[in-house]
Amino acid sequence: MMKLDGFGIFVRDMAGMIRFYRDVLGFEIREGEDEKSVYLEKDGTLFLLFGRGDFEAMTGRRFGYASGINGHYEIALSVSNYAEVDRAFEEVVARGAQAVMLPSTMPWGQRTCYVADPEGNLVEIGSFVKE
Repeated sequence: MMKLDGFGIFVRDMAGMIRFYRDVLGFEIREGEDEKSVYLEKDGTLFLLFGRGDFEAMTGRRFGYASGINGHYEIALSVSNYAEVDRAFEEVVARGAQAVMLPSTMPWGQRTCYVADPEGNLVEIGSFVKE
């Protein structure tokens, strides 16, 4: 039986991405910024950053990568309530996240917003709790 340990993304600028996930989103880092692959953790979930070139060298293959803000996947973060969605959005944008979608309340009852990391990957911040 397989167990989900975490997930990873392949990055161009390791130091910049570490700073974003650590300093802007509050992920905990387990290694220094000069590693080929870096383990971060958020709320018990393992989050891996792999250098693209290093991963290609290890696998002996080349891969295609999206550029700009891309919609291949999202990293979803939840907060306690609607007001916290707005507050978190303001804070992460002030710390350097790129705003993608302002906080909005969806027909299914979630208040949500989107930002992008420095390499264009989408991060959602949302809550289903009004107060």
